[in-house]
Formats: sequence, C-alpha cells, structure tokens
Amino acid sequence: MFLVRPLLTRRGFSTSTEKLVASVLFERLPVVIPKIDPIVYAFQEFSFRWRQQYQRRYPDEFLDKSDARGKGDYQIDYVPAPRVTEADKNNDRKSLQRALDRRLYLLIYGTAYGAPSGNPVWHFPEKVYESEDTMRKCAESALNSVIGDLSNTYFVGNAPMAHMVVHPKEDSSGSTPFKKFFFKSQVIAKNKFNIGKCEDFVWVTKDELMDYFPEQAEFFNKMIIS
Repeated sequence: MFLVRPLLTRRGFSTSTEKLVASVLFERLPVVIPKIDPIVYAFQEFSFRWRQQYQRRYPDEFLDKSDARGKGDYQIDYVPAPRVTEADKNNDRKSLQRALDRRLYLLIYGTAYGAPSGNPVWHFPEKVYESEDTMRKCAESALNSVIGDLSNTYFVGNAPMAHMVVHPKEDSSGSTPFKKFFFKSQVIAKNKFNIGKCEDFVWVTKDELMDYFPEQAEFFNKMIIS
C-alpha cells in the first residue's frame, strides 16, 4: 500500500515549507510625450516634404473659407508646461514630479525577507505569502502596507510578470532558497503618496534602478521594458 501525499493545496500552491514572496513593481507612467529621437524626427520631416510634392491642390477660394472658419472674439493663449521641473533640477527622487517623459518605479529602504543579517536594503514593496487566497492578493497587501490605500492604483493582470529564485547568503534571515514573484501595479491620478513602513524611499527610472541592484541588473533589465 502506498501513502500518497497531496502536492497542491486548493489554490494550487505547494504544501512544502518553501517560502513564496510577492513583490510589487509600482510604476508611474509617463505624463508627457517623450522627445522624438533626432533620426525619427528627420525621417518624419523628409516624409512630410515628400508628400507635399504630390498633395492635391485645392482652389484658393476653398482655402480662404477654411481659414475663416472658427474665428471669433475669443483667443486662447497656450503655454506648454516645462519638461524639466524643480524636482529634476534638485534630483529630488522622493518626488513624482520628475522625469515626466519616463516611467518611475518605487523602491523602499527597510527590512526585506532574505536580507543579510536582517539589515535594511533597497527593495520593491513585498510580502511573504501566508494565507491569502492568491499571490495577487498577497501583492496587493504588500503595496497597501506601504502606501496605505489602493484606490489610486491599478494592478495589471492577475499573473506575475516574472519570478526569480533567491539564494540567501549565509548571514541572511532566511536560510533556504525562496521564490519571489513580481506583480505590476500602476499609479492612477495621483501626484504624491504617503509612503510608510520603511526608512526611506525613492522614485527612480529604469536606468537609475539598476544602480540599486547591481547583482540583479541583468534580470531587471530584461523584466522591465522601459
């Protein structure tokens, strides 16, 4: 007679003692159109001038009527907002009002599972899976504990965008390897969050983010598109 032990729980998670960690890539999308690459701009100029050679010529009286349409006593003075803000000039990485044409990602400085000797490190908002119904719920709990409210956030899908196996060092808080699942969430109509449950925090671009994770730079470079 064989003794069969179930391998999966009702939600599909392993019943082994292996730890699972849900980590949240919380991003702010660009709020202004990125600058056009000079090569792309030159091609667009060339295409426009090429089309001008073969465009249909309309009668002058038709163009005169078109120019007169919509003219009135009112006038709107449009002044574009500056691309470079005070936060850019001061390199204020605690502000969301910087790098307006780039994506920004939230990093917090504090205790993280698997950190050496329990020392504070830079990491994404995260939480060890306990009894949540899904890993997505665990990720929501992780982000909620940092920003306090999820009403101005949007989680992209239910499945993680990537995962990695972390092998803790000998002097770390976790003695066995564990799996970390990354979920994407985005800022919705919010310019400032009250970040808590950490010693420090920053909003950084993808390029800046790599400086905080030199050992995992290759992994994050593939995981994060821009």
